[in-house]
Amino acid sequence: MPRRQHWEDLPEPVRREVEQHVGRIVSAYSVPTGASCDLAVTLDTATGRVFCKGGATDGPTAWLYRNEARVNPWLLDAAPRLLWTVERDGWLLLGFEHAPGRHPELRPGSPDLDLVAALLATMTRELTPCPPVTVQRFADRWRGLIDPELVDGDTLLHTDMTPRNFLLGDRLRLVDWSAPCRGAAWIDTAFMLVRLIRAGHDPADAEHWATRVPAFADAPDQAVTAFADALVRLWDRMHRSSSAPHHGPLLDAARRWHTYRLSRQPASA
Repeated sequence: MPRRQHWEDLPEPVRREVEQHVGRIVSAYSVPTGASCDLAVTLDTATGRVFCKGGATDGPTAWLYRNEARVNPWLLDAAPRLLWTVERDGWLLLGFEHAPGRHPELRPGSPDLDLVAALLATMTRELTPCPPVTVQRFADRWRGLIDPELVDGDTLLHTDMTPRNFLLGDRLRLVDWSAPCRGAAWIDTAFMLVRLIRAGHDPADAEHWATRVPAFADAPDQAVTAFADALVRLWDRMHRSSSAPHHGPLLDAARRWHTYRLSRQPASA
């Protein structure tokens, strides 16, 4: 994650241009965790509260901001609207409608699980076919990990199903669409299923939860098992190359799911 900057660190011309969109800025609160960006702040302004994120235009994550700006107009209402962009003096900033709330609890028995499943079902329904926006094919992103035909499809996917990207206020919303893909409709639910296992669900219960999303319930067994295998290999590679605190638990959860998938396969004759 880039070193987090604060509002006061921005060049004054950049801050002035933001104020042309929002009016006088009364206060700015840095968001300490979550977004993988140089700057993430909540701005209290003369016209209301907004969320602002972004970073250096020549930085390693600039392409993520451009992805998010490009795809936002095509997203469902559960995604906060992009209100404006500012690009000047080496900075690219995105201003979104503010989405207050807490992150959902994924532990077994949590009432938030119904809301997450309902949102995933809505996403697959409303974002299929994929809107006419240029995004990477998931099969290309996972090239060399899985048979492309098993994950190909025509649904716009989020692909980063961390609970930190969900905000539950008056309704559940999904933020940070910086890594969208086009692929099979069940993929986001599969990513979330692994998060449930990490949160304490056993794999059978997590899969039962996932079948609340019709796209996952209808997914071919071969494709889901191959996805679980590829996810283990991908996260094992990440864990070995640049281990972060969350890599180990996620890798363990993926391994448990893959083992469960294999245990359900019929024995060879």
